[in-house]
Amino acid sequence: MKVMNHDPSVRDDADTSPTSLGRRNEKSARLQDEAAPRANGVNGRKRRTQAERTQETRARILDAAVVVLRKNGYAHFRTADVARTAGVSRGAQLHHFGTKEKLVYATMEHVFLNVLDKSRARAGALAKRDDPLAAAVADARDFFFSTAFFISLDIATSINKKPFRDKLMAMVRDARLPAEQAWREALMARGVSERVADDVLWLTFGLVRGLAVRMLWQNEPDRFDRLLTLWRGIVEEYVKQAR
Repeated sequence: MKVMNHDPSVRDDADTSPTSLGRRNEKSARLQDEAAPRANGVNGRKRRTQAERTQETRARILDAAVVVLRKNGYAHFRTADVARTAGVSRGAQLHHFGTKEKLVYATMEHVFLNVLDKSRARAGALAKRDDPLAAAVADARDFFFSTAFFISLDIATSINKKPFRDKLMAMVRDARLPAEQAWREALMARGVSERVADDVLWLTFGLVRGLAVRMLWQNEPDRFDRLLTLWRGIVEEYVKQAR
């Protein structure tokens, strides 16, 4: 099931914070490092460490994998395409991720942990005047309407090996539940009971996820906006009655 080529309105900003794919290949990066001053030299440039170069290469490969998954889907995902997109050699790519499964797992972990960081930061930055439910809806929409979600949906429905699917879904669960917990705590900080906050978030995230899937065959942003506004009103009344 390939769902990557969805409507252009799908948001890509939640993917992975891309690191300028294809900007330099490894050889040019090494040459530039060797030419840079070792300490307080011309332009004050500092030579990168091996660990920094390794981290940059890994990030480029993972960002490239997102691009290839989005374009081709899991069924047509080829590691050679990832190396080409990242601007690294096949040997370098295999050094970091020796198999397709390892690369796919690391890519999804990269994506979901990035999304988790954003959700936690968003929930933690709420001011007293902010509406936590509105912020939670916006955060859910940013995720479920993003390339990250559609890639994970494609992978989950395409993997034939149950052990790998189970491992991948466990990672997704471990990344999503803390994000939901951050919003649960935000609601509870406003006086909402834990049970009510939990129920509200389950229903809210389920609604947003359902609208995201519906977007595959019926994308009506204005209606989505109207329905989510309606839902917020229903929830606000329910929370008032539950107090």
